[in-house]
Amino acid sequence: MNQKLLHRYLSVKVLPIWIILLIDVCIIAFSCLLSYALAYDFRSIFIAFPEINQMVICTIIVNLIFFRVFRTYSNVLRFSSFVDIMRIFLSLSVSYGILVLVNVLLETFTPIKIAPVRVIFMAFIINFALMTCSRILVKLFFELLNFDHRHTTDVFIYGAKDAGVNIAKSLRATMRNHYRLRGFIADEPELIDKIIMGVKVYPNDDNLFELLEDKDVHTLIVSPAKMDELKKEDMADKLLEHNMRLLTAPPLSEWGSSSLNRTQIKEIQIEDLLQRAPIQVDIRKIASHLEGKRVLITGAAGSIGSEIMRQVTAFNPYKLILVDQAETPLHDVRLELQDKWRDVDAVTIVADISNQTRMEAIFREYKPQYIFHAAAYKHVPMMEDNVSESIQVNVAGTRILADLAVKYNAEKFVMVSTDKAVNPTNVMGCSKRICEIYVQSLAKKIQLDKSSTVQFITTRFGNVLGSNGSVIPRFREQIQRGGPVTVTHPEIIRYFMTIPEACRLVLEAGSMGNGGEIYIFDMGKPVKIVDLAKRMISLSGRTEVKIEFTGLRHGEKLYEELLNVKELTKPTHHEKIMIATVREYDYEEVNERIQKLIKESFNYDAMAIVASMKDLVPEFISKNSCFEQLDQKVS
Repeated sequence: MNQKLLHRYLSVKVLPIWIILLIDVCIIAFSCLLSYALAYDFRSIFIAFPEINQMVICTIIVNLIFFRVFRTYSNVLRFSSFVDIMRIFLSLSVSYGILVLVNVLLETFTPIKIAPVRVIFMAFIINFALMTCSRILVKLFFELLNFDHRHTTDVFIYGAKDAGVNIAKSLRATMRNHYRLRGFIADEPELIDKIIMGVKVYPNDDNLFELLEDKDVHTLIVSPAKMDELKKEDMADKLLEHNMRLLTAPPLSEWGSSSLNRTQIKEIQIEDLLQRAPIQVDIRKIASHLEGKRVLITGAAGSIGSEIMRQVTAFNPYKLILVDQAETPLHDVRLELQDKWRDVDAVTIVADISNQTRMEAIFREYKPQYIFHAAAYKHVPMMEDNVSESIQVNVAGTRILADLAVKYNAEKFVMVSTDKAVNPTNVMGCSKRICEIYVQSLAKKIQLDKSSTVQFITTRFGNVLGSNGSVIPRFREQIQRGGPVTVTHPEIIRYFMTIPEACRLVLEAGSMGNGGEIYIFDMGKPVKIVDLAKRMISLSGRTEVKIEFTGLRHGEKLYEELLNVKELTKPTHHEKIMIATVREYDYEEVNERIQKLIKESFNYDAMAIVASMKDLVPEFISKNSCFEQLDQKVS
């Protein structure tokens, strides 16, 4: 009980300034006495006492003056750092330098002297050493007092260069009771077997897991500089197979102070392991298209639309017109603008893109020059059950916007499409393919008759990580509940891209071409969804969570394609963006058929509407859907 009270008292109390000063004065006096004893012998302390007394008094007075100047006593000793040691060194250097100078002047012009120069110099060395040691001892005492090994996790740090060493320093400075550093892991041969911060640097080789087991270490903190290495050669999967807990820290630029705090050391998420190297875009070219322009973004409250908004704000647009029919998410976007981009002139409008009168009023008032069309109904099973809405919003809404872009002389119209538009197997994918057909045929028409200068661009890509309603947030929620994690099919695969990189490519594609192109993005390697689920379960540490296969949903297919088998691609100046050469349609014919399709959608006869969609897009073959009977009739 007394020990706990002492611990609590010492952990909250701070030494008063006068005690710190008294300790330092005692150290000065002792340094003077010891320097005389070392310069001559210990008997000289008694023989030359008046001279020594004079030196002690002069040294104390001068040092106290510069302690005040350099504020060496103002810090809390238990939190002493290199900066405090440097402050002491500067203060003592100036003080003893002045003493030496005064001593030389006195010896030159008078028979008086403070002390021999060598004694003063020795006193300086002893004084600095003792004051430094006093701070270190106090710091060690409080660290030992507050150290609780019962709640401490032994860790290795992957990365032994600047980022990794900075993490290690933070662990010791601010998280000593949470993490204990046992070693570093490095890829660089020159660092192997070296000692950094008192622990050894080990190689990242085949013996790594044996080493971690021998050291009884089950937690690895990955330096942000090593995240790319972690994703290579299945290193993360191997670590997870050995039940290693993987943590990471933000880059140094995001720390916000000289050290990390506990909340910044976070579990590695599946998004971190799926991300690829940052995609580079031509910032100057994008800026030249958007700077000083009136930019309209539809679906501005959605995952893609809101990220396009964030990236466009960096290019100094004249005005942002943000349109979405979802009131609460759009309100959140509005608050974000107020918090982060007060200087941006932005208007948030609750509106349905399929309402032609409303959209006409918006175009008439704001006359947008650049349009990013990201509004759409996107969930495959939902659109299988709500066919009319997929036509009225996705198709009719796109046609309304595209026609208004021509009528009000916009410069560029960039439509966000999907890989599900290629060989569509569901209503949603087919509705987006019809949008592509309309936009491309309209672009061809205005180029031929030179009736407008609007450039129509279509961008096509796969799933984005963390988007609203996507698989990763759903899996994370299921894992937190204890499972099971539901996967539709053991062989299903998908392409993934992060929201920011997808939007960067949308902006880059928007700055390309002459109009009418369909740009597809390099999505990297497809990911098996069951493997994704297994990784997420391993990362969570909840190995008891099971995976359950539920069967393909309506309209879902095992894999997505970015290109129709009959389509070819042409390269662009950006290695991640290609142009799809697709079948071209006559505008007049397309417009007439789409008009009939839209009119038919208001009859709410799903089977008849889908039959018309299949007639317009012959490659639309339904999968796992009631509409498969329409394909059987055709065959």
